[in-house]
Amino acid sequence: MKILVAEDETIMLKTIDFRLKKDGYEVFLAEDGQKALEKIEELSPDLIITDIMMPYASGLEIVGFVRKNKEKRIPIIILSAMGQEDVVLEAFGLGADDYITKPFSPNELSVRVKRLLSVTGR
Repeated sequence: MKILVAEDETIMLKTIDFRLKKDGYEVFLAEDGQKALEKIEELSPDLIITDIMMPYASGLEIVGFVRKNKEKRIPIIILSAMGQEDVVLEAFGLGADDYITKPFSPNELSVRVKRLLSVTGR
């Protein structure tokens, strides 16, 4: 299973990378929204985890891009800071499947990833 993680905070990115690799996933990292969009085209991941606020392209732009341009349904988990409820609701409106509020437990992320992948039959 290929998972793309788009996150501009280095420590958060490394934490997520470590946890997902420990769970046995093939993890690809993008430090900004533009790199994430490029990797989506290149890799066609099985799941995307994206921060909302990133340079060059936001998590909302990533959700919109995937939902408009991809034939297959890629599950998307949004990472958001506290107090961004309106943005999270917009993400759901665009087609995000789940969200996690920062800070979060890597174990919680692991459970949500497994659940989403099983629900979508991946």
